[in-house]
Amino acid sequence: MTIRTILVDDEKLAIQGLQVRLEPFDDVEVIDTCSNGREAIRKIKTEKPDLVFLDIQMPGFDGFSVVKGVMEIEPPLFVFVTAYEEHAIRAFEANAVNYLMKPVDEDKLADTIERVRQRLAEKKSAEDAEQLLDVLAEVAPDRAADFGGDISESADRFEKLINVKDRGQIFRVEVDSIEHIEAAGDYMCIYTGDNSLILRETMKDLERRLDPRKFQRVHRSTIVNLDQVRQVKPHTNGECFLVLDSGAEVKVSRSYRDVVARFVH
Repeated sequence: MTIRTILVDDEKLAIQGLQVRLEPFDDVEVIDTCSNGREAIRKIKTEKPDLVFLDIQMPGFDGFSVVKGVMEIEPPLFVFVTAYEEHAIRAFEANAVNYLMKPVDEDKLADTIERVRQRLAEKKSAEDAEQLLDVLAEVAPDRAADFGGDISESADRFEKLINVKDRGQIFRVEVDSIEHIEAAGDYMCIYTGDNSLILRETMKDLERRLDPRKFQRVHRSTIVNLDQVRQVKPHTNGECFLVLDSGAEVKVSRSYRDVVARFVH
């Protein structure tokens, strides 16, 4: 799949530099560049790209104005590129895939492109499923109803209770009561706000048991229940803290900042 991309920045050298850094990605095709917000809105509506790298501070229409200006159509994925990290939280609110600091780091750009591929693949899968349901509704309406039911009930396969053997006792923990989980080797520390328990299990295995619509990794060693998040606090270097119901604060590393966009919107 080719990722049709537009670059938006009022600095010509910044656009040229980003084009050079994108060359190693064979599936990324830069179809156009823009030097201001008004031009960007017009070209996004006309060319309907998959992805837009968008500078935030530009004369006239800034990057956030561009995002608002294309909401009447199905918007592309956005990656903000800027020299000012204080815009990070607003980038999350705009549901950006990522937030890159100038000069763009090659490793962080590679991570961003991988996230874009995943987002586009998920979107394609959803579109394919909708098309299949449309066809089934025409040729076999009874099977279409069955298929739709299977999709809606897929969440039932995730755990509602987790049995935790801790200090010689077995505790039955309601999954919805879990605030966050921290890894310590092959052990998981499960926090429920007023209690903490130790579970011998890897994070990878535990993630498979939890509903990803609620439980998301925000750090390589931390999973958070998004329903328990009450506040987002910006931090340095584009990182932030999530304040949970209990008052506990959990750090979101830069590698997982797009998770915040799932509920700060």
